[in-house]
Amino acid sequence: MTGATWGLVASTFAASFVEFVEALTIVLAMGVTRGWRSALAGTLAALVALTAFTAAAGYALSTWLPESLLQLVVGTLLLIFGLQWLRKAVLRSSGLKAMHDEEEEYATQTEAARQAARQSRFGIDTFAFVISFKGVFLEGVEVVFVVITFGLSAANMPAAIGGAAAAGILVLLAGLILHRPLAAIPENALKYGVGLLLASFGAYWAVEGLGVFTHTGESLEWPGGDWAILALIACWLLISRVLVRYLPRLKPQTAHLKPETAR
Repeated sequence: MTGATWGLVASTFAASFVEFVEALTIVLAMGVTRGWRSALAGTLAALVALTAFTAAAGYALSTWLPESLLQLVVGTLLLIFGLQWLRKAVLRSSGLKAMHDEEEEYATQTEAARQAARQSRFGIDTFAFVISFKGVFLEGVEVVFVVITFGLSAANMPAAIGGAAAAGILVLLAGLILHRPLAAIPENALKYGVGLLLASFGAYWAVEGLGVFTHTGESLEWPGGDWAILALIACWLLISRVLVRYLPRLKPQTAHLKPETAR
């Protein structure tokens, strides 16, 4: 595989890994407190819905948009998505936002599950089913978004799907073995890295897609080709580290920050 392909696989793997970890936390909380049958039923329903969503979105994007416009659209969306992750990572690293705590999130979910009233339909606990479905579907939509945008823009869907699938299998196996949230994973550092990758690839493809406005309508070429992605990563890293260093001087750091339970 080329360096660009490896970068594609690594990016989809890392981004998908974070989303799968957060979905696992929700399903574990529902399974332990409300019952595994209902939690798994909600998970399965979400996977079916995600399959239909993926097929529809992928077909629409690949069929309706020319290559350069496709790169501009998905590159811009990916850039926005990546900058959101990078913004949160910078705020956490600078002490202006509390760190995400997967154990705290798990405790919050289990407490809510214990206090919720029990209502069953067809032998399925409604609360556990809905929460599991919503958690898996929402996190899954982000995975689908990353896979489709990376895969279509790089014209390599198999590599994008492979990276996401590997992440899903790894998180699933870890959950089956440990039966607990993957709190030991350096999730905040991982999100920082993912933000850098998404913002870099997004900028790369968005600029290529600007060729849609030229008289030929063909994609633009970066100087150095795929090597420009490394330069973009270095630029975003430099900008983010400068912000981490100087933001606390612009805004007083909040004292006694509690662990973050929401992204």
